[in-house]
Amino acid sequence: MPTKLIVDCSTGVTTEVELTAEEIAQREADAAAYAAQKAEQDAAEAAKAVAKASAEAKFAALGLTTEEIAALIK
Repeated sequence: MPTKLIVDCSTGVTTEVELTAEEIAQREADAAAYAAQKAEQDAAEAAKAVAKASAEAKFAALGLTTEEIAALIK
C-alpha cells in the first residue's frame, strides 16, 4: 500500500502513514491527468517539428541555401 511522510516541524518527528482510499484515487487521477497533458504536449511538439521540416523542404525546393533557410527559420 502506498504511503506518505508526515513531518512535524516543531519536533522533527517523521511519521510514515498509509494513504487513504481517497488519497490513492486522487493520486491516480492526478497521474492520468498528467499523462494526458504530457501526451498532448508531445503531440504538439511533434506537429511543430513536422511543420518546420516541411517549411524547410519548401524553402529548399525554391532554391534557398541552408544558411538562407536558417536565417528565415529560427
